[in-house]
Amino acid sequence: MYQTSGEKRNAPERTFTTDRDELLNDPEINVIVEVINETEPAFQIVTTALKNGKDVVSASKKMLAEHLAALLDLQKETGHSLLYEAAACASIPVIRNLEEYYDNDLLHSLRAIVNGSTNFILTKMFEEKLDFKQALLLAQQLGFAESDPSPDIEGVDAVNKWALLLAHAYGIVADPRNIVFNGIQHIQAGDATVAAEKHYEIKLVGQAKKLLNGKVAAFVLPQFVKSDDHLSFVKNEYNGVVIESGFADKQFFYGKGPAVFPLLPQYSVIYPPSAISTGSEYKKLYHHAPLDLTDEFYVKAYISFDDWDFIPKDKFEMDRRMARRKRPQIPDRRTLHLKNCNNGWWRENKTSLILTPDPIIERSWKSGS
Repeated sequence: MYQTSGEKRNAPERTFTTDRDELLNDPEINVIVEVINETEPAFQIVTTALKNGKDVVSASKKMLAEHLAALLDLQKETGHSLLYEAAACASIPVIRNLEEYYDNDLLHSLRAIVNGSTNFILTKMFEEKLDFKQALLLAQQLGFAESDPSPDIEGVDAVNKWALLLAHAYGIVADPRNIVFNGIQHIQAGDATVAAEKHYEIKLVGQAKKLLNGKVAAFVLPQFVKSDDHLSFVKNEYNGVVIESGFADKQFFYGKGPAVFPLLPQYSVIYPPSAISTGSEYKKLYHHAPLDLTDEFYVKAYISFDDWDFIPKDKFEMDRRMARRKRPQIPDRRTLHLKNCNNGWWRENKTSLILTPDPIIERSWKSGS
């Protein structure tokens, strides 16, 4: 077993090594399990293992998302398995379910809470009326958020996971930087109050939906969630996934994320021998024509902000009326073309953009929808 120098383990010393090449070049080792944080070293370990004729299990979501296209090409070239169920919704076998049970189904949409840290913070803001900083501090104290929480609260962790789920839902291999995303860093207590008045909650939701033109809309953004929505029942550090399809209607998957366990759930890292031997997690990538990702659609959004001068008024199909509160708001009936989110103006100047329930519309009101 490979460990970095200086780490202490309660196990016989002979079972550990600080030389990864000792494992990667050992002909008697058939499977490499990689669970380190550093992206480039993880990429080197995984690619070397595959090239050396070994099957690989990985949990490094950032590395996988950033290098997915290259890794899938290498997996196909070598014929060895690259499996990573633990990289997205660790205790929920969602990747395997998307591949095995929605293979020939008409998959309409996928919605999920995939980051337990942000979900914990939002739950505390709603249920205990904590402000953002108080809720974040509590998450850090309980081990649900890192000392540097920016990958979680800014949505980076969630969009990396979403890139992996898109591959197994629709066969789309997308660079996470090409998916519109944000986190919860600008959600304020006033936004939670607005949500409560409407009997909504706020969640950081990854959403993908097959449009009428056959292309797929996808993003990771804060969203108002109705009280009867399955995702409204996902509290604290839990993850939840709602899959909607033509034959199975809606199915709901629920479980804890990896941050709440000292170790990742065993079954999501150590696959059964049959899964490793068949390497069968790529049906939609190799045996079906992948769908295309598009940003040619509109979303209904609510926005609160400190300074109207930072809001690009021409981007909205709206009038000038705003809700009269301490912090100005653009009410949640206004539409915004997703392309107008690409420059990231809504991530700056303490702007809070929150999508409505059922936010996707394929045509604007100007075109007669």
